[in-house]
Amino acid sequence: MLQIQLFRTDKNRIIEGLQKKNFKDLQIVDAIISLDEEKRNIQQQSEALAASSNAISKSIGQLMATGKKEEAEQKKQEVAQQKEEAKALAAKLADAEQQLHDLIVSLPNLPHTSVPAGKTPEENEIVREGGKMPELHAEAKPHWELTEKYDLIDFELGTRITGSGFPVYKNKGARLQRALIQYFLDYNTEAGYTEFQVPLMVNEESAYGTGQLPDKEGQMYHIQDDKFFLIPTSEVPLTNIYRDEIVKETQLPVKMTGYTPCFRREAGSYGKDVRGLNRLHQFDKVEIVQIAHPDKSYDTLEGMVKHVEQLLQNLELPYRILRLCGGDMSFTSALTYDFEVYSAAQQRWLEVSSVSNFESYQTNRMKIRFKDESGKIHLAHSLNGSSLALPRIMACLMENNQQEDGIHLPSVLGKYMKDLILN
Repeated sequence: MLQIQLFRTDKNRIIEGLQKKNFKDLQIVDAIISLDEEKRNIQQQSEALAASSNAISKSIGQLMATGKKEEAEQKKQEVAQQKEEAKALAAKLADAEQQLHDLIVSLPNLPHTSVPAGKTPEENEIVREGGKMPELHAEAKPHWELTEKYDLIDFELGTRITGSGFPVYKNKGARLQRALIQYFLDYNTEAGYTEFQVPLMVNEESAYGTGQLPDKEGQMYHIQDDKFFLIPTSEVPLTNIYRDEIVKETQLPVKMTGYTPCFRREAGSYGKDVRGLNRLHQFDKVEIVQIAHPDKSYDTLEGMVKHVEQLLQNLELPYRILRLCGGDMSFTSALTYDFEVYSAAQQRWLEVSSVSNFESYQTNRMKIRFKDESGKIHLAHSLNGSSLALPRIMACLMENNQQEDGIHLPSVLGKYMKDLILN
């Protein structure tokens, strides 16, 4: 959520940022500024009325002490009338505050100055590429055929049990999934991240805090009776661990990691782009989250990007890093880097991670703050990244490493898999 002070001091920056994100309803900015002025006027009236009531109340005792009962009674009536006026102003103030809040949360985060202009994924900037492109044998297959050939994943069984987008992993496919999760968690904890095991459902306050509400309610599975949401990513419960908390400046950065299944309703159901593991309703992911000092959050972001990049290098996968343009960024992000891995059998790039700085957008909603040495309270910055999402990593590992005698996994997984050949 954008801070109201910015509307009071730099309207042009807000307009420019919203335009870069291709946000169309720019008249909301003027409406927010107008409502903010109205709210402050009401507050001034309320404060003036309270001061007047206090002064009159004090005078009543003096009048009574000097025997001026009639004048004291008139003053009491004045106070009673002012109390009614104060109630009306309080109701008016609450209404203005609610309207103001509803408008502010409808606006996306403003993009960082380094974010390129653009509306589509084709306008994202390639920051760098790494890894070696594989050379496949003549009979190479896409992962959905490999998983059937080697009995690793059963997509039809998942459809029968639940529906499309809910695969069943089995045999060495299940073991590979488990091995990757353990490897990612070990890699993160060795880098100083504290591991958490968090709930898979969150309440409305938590979903609002990270920006899923009110922007993405249609993308989440909603348990209506309990008003819970199945998490789209562990970013939501992990970041909310510090909701309404004030930490010491010396505690920053706070580094958290966690593994969870993730649930998303928006998965597609037709075409090769969403076939197999390419897009699912339920999938596993390991996440990294940091709560950082505002002055250091972009250094933190670069560190998280290098952290994820090294993980892909360890897996020996060809990858590229993209800086997303304004039109392709999430509602809450100020700057996002996407990681894509090349799928040789499909001959296309697949997104496997997003690493983002949200600046104070989420922390303002959740009131995640820190206290400096002087005792002053500030909003922290929040960042998160996938480290990594499992489905497309598995797809690329299988496709890029297939040989005629089976799928040869990278040696880094030797600690977690007894057999590095899937056949």
